[in-house]
Amino acid sequence: MIRALKINKIINHEETPMKIGYMMMLANHHDNLSDAEMIREEMRVAEMAEEAGYDSLWCAEHHFDSYSMAVDNIQILTWLAARTKNIMIGSAAIILPWWTQPVRLVEKIATIDAMTNGRYLIGFGRGLARKEYDAFGIPMDETRARFDESAKMIIKALDTGYIEGDGPHFPQVRTEIKPKPPQNTKDRVYGVAMSPESAQVMGELGAKMMCFVQFDMAMHLPNIERYRSAFTAEHQRPAPPPVLLDFCYCDKDIGKAKDRARKYLAVNYLSILQHYEFMEDYHKEIKGYEAYGKSAEFLNSLGLEEAVEDYISHQAWGTPQQILDQLEARRSILGDFEWNSIISYGGMPFDLVEGSMRLIGKEVLPELRKW
Repeated sequence: MIRALKINKIINHEETPMKIGYMMMLANHHDNLSDAEMIREEMRVAEMAEEAGYDSLWCAEHHFDSYSMAVDNIQILTWLAARTKNIMIGSAAIILPWWTQPVRLVEKIATIDAMTNGRYLIGFGRGLARKEYDAFGIPMDETRARFDESAKMIIKALDTGYIEGDGPHFPQVRTEIKPKPPQNTKDRVYGVAMSPESAQVMGELGAKMMCFVQFDMAMHLPNIERYRSAFTAEHQRPAPPPVLLDFCYCDKDIGKAKDRARKYLAVNYLSILQHYEFMEDYHKEIKGYEAYGKSAEFLNSLGLEEAVEDYISHQAWGTPQQILDQLEARRSILGDFEWNSIISYGGMPFDLVEGSMRLIGKEVLPELRKW
């Protein structure tokens, strides 16, 4: 598989440097910062990503939890776009089932893309947390249908300049979009895919697959291969490299790197388990989320302490060379990929966040671009 991907890249003249992004979560596990203070600090640090050498700057979407307060990533990215010059900015992701009018999303996408002169990367996702869906009043067993319907409408509208739909969730009369969409966004559409079904859908849509690292790469590989197969079958060309997202810490001192990574990754993962209820077994009863029921079985078979340890072991942290070695090990299994690092998490003090970002920019990113 990896050899075939390499051959396809050579044939299609696609040898390009690895793309590397900085990902924002806006989590507040800081004992000494209010939510507003945390947001201002996160924005200040994110602004440094361009100088540090990152290709792109990404922001999640989440609601109602200290796990992540990125409630409107287009709004957040608009501010950052005005504070930067060339770095690409991307949503990772806009959770489509939560947005009840796809037409308004198309307008927002067209506007931010016009303001940034084509710097916007369009990321879609389906969402998973029950507390978010309950608050928005959207049944979780409708999320797959809602996502599929909305995504197709939006992607077509960005290409044609018109949006329309006759589906059950988002009926829409044919409407011209103003400002006119850029109509060159097909290679800028991304989709978060954490389940086999989502991997299939993202491949069929022609989106670039994004995946949060949770397990050993061997466990992620089947989803990535399913995505590649679906993409190639639908679009008659090789799939682009997947984008891996994980929580990262970098320090030249191996002892400090280990201690700090373990401390803050543990806090972060416990918040992930709580937010998504990953160790609960209700997912298997919800249409479209059956795969998460299997994940819950796996995590419960490990037990909480071992599950945390397993998660920490698969994130990218350590000295610059250790991080490079870990990413190279991933590449030996998956083939080429793009990488988004989440550096601020778990209540990590911002001086450590800044130091980690700068060290990655200085000693990790230049080496990755040689791949």
